[in-house]
Amino acid sequence: MKLKTWTAGIAALVLSAAPVFAVEGNVQWSDSLVTPASCDDSCCDPGCECGDPCDCGCGVGAAGLFSGIGGGCVENFTLAGLLGLDDSCLEVGGWTQMGYHDKFEPLSNEATGRGTAFAFNDVPDELRAQQQWFYMGKTADGSNGFDWGFRGDFIYGTDAQKTQAFGNPGAGVVGQGTFDASFDHGIYGWAIPQAYGEVAINDMAIKVGHFFTPLGYEVIPATGNFFYSHALTMFNSEPFTHTGVLSTYTGFEGMTLYNGWTLGWDTGFDNLNSGNNYLGGFGVDLMDSVTFTYLCTYGNFGLKDGGGDDSYSHAIVLNAGLTDKLTYIAQTDYLSTDEQNDSGIPRTDNVGLNQYLIYQYNDILGLGTRMEWWKGAGPAGGPFATRASRYEVTSGVNIKLLGNLVMRPEFRYDWCPAEDFDQDMGACDFILTY
Repeated sequence: MKLKTWTAGIAALVLSAAPVFAVEGNVQWSDSLVTPASCDDSCCDPGCECGDPCDCGCGVGAAGLFSGIGGGCVENFTLAGLLGLDDSCLEVGGWTQMGYHDKFEPLSNEATGRGTAFAFNDVPDELRAQQQWFYMGKTADGSNGFDWGFRGDFIYGTDAQKTQAFGNPGAGVVGQGTFDASFDHGIYGWAIPQAYGEVAINDMAIKVGHFFTPLGYEVIPATGNFFYSHALTMFNSEPFTHTGVLSTYTGFEGMTLYNGWTLGWDTGFDNLNSGNNYLGGFGVDLMDSVTFTYLCTYGNFGLKDGGGDDSYSHAIVLNAGLTDKLTYIAQTDYLSTDEQNDSGIPRTDNVGLNQYLIYQYNDILGLGTRMEWWKGAGPAGGPFATRASRYEVTSGVNIKLLGNLVMRPEFRYDWCPAEDFDQDMGACDFILTY
């Protein structure tokens, strides 16, 4: 890699960063990328009180950069309000993500095809609707005894094919794939990434159905990540969804236990290659602002290993709040599949390390840098099929334009010395939540 690129990457890591928000199914859960506006009278114009919306036109502490100057109708719109469910126990909402990137995100390119399943951002040089997302659910709150809940998520856009149950038989072939595995038309499609019921009693909650994986730090919903692009590790070393059972126990102080069973990786109420694997691990608070999480899958991953019985993966995440505004995250993933000679699916053996530095400058502006090393192979038979060390550095900002509208410009540099590959990519997206 060129010296100036190393220097720029290291400088960006030291100087930049913002909080990463994850979504349900991941252990760093939050409802939305949009953080609540602070309500500090000292930042507001005369006449504003702390009971007001805090979009008095001031900078820090305002709902958004342009709040109070014409964005009120947009900011006040919610799907729950439109449906008259503001006071309901139901949780209803969604978001619209529009994005542009000038290059293919590795390991996808013109040879593998636009809109295929080799990377999220694989339709370059076009402004596209990547996620039109709707959800409805009810939280199972066991703090006062028995309770029940459910969740359903629906997505349309260019990200849909990556979110479908592509571990199902016939996935990707219109009219043959089961569940949502063939809801495609060109580069767009539909997906149902979550459809589950949940019961809770005291410190135990049990989820049954189709749900997001708890493994890893980055997630599928755009509202759950700081960066527009995704790490190679997230896309190539982790499952996206499961169908099965997952229990969560929080009865120990500072510790959460996860245990479950699923029908392989990325399946939707089906069972390709007799998929059958354990899903579980733990999360622990090491200090007030430091958490450590280990989660793994073991067994038959279905499509991923062709029906092997001895496949294993894990994701380890360390999340440390260095100051009130600065957060450091380190994640390492490992994946090894059990090769089945008659399946035609090659053995997978890859490992990765991601590091993030996230700085929340104020309520409106956040800065972040991600540095990654991932050693693995791209799609079999493709231009990146060799198992090699790959690197990327991404730096970007999150700018809250309105209380519910975020812009995420970023610059990403990828390189692979073994393949004499290097690429820079500029990208930007907008996320409107409601």
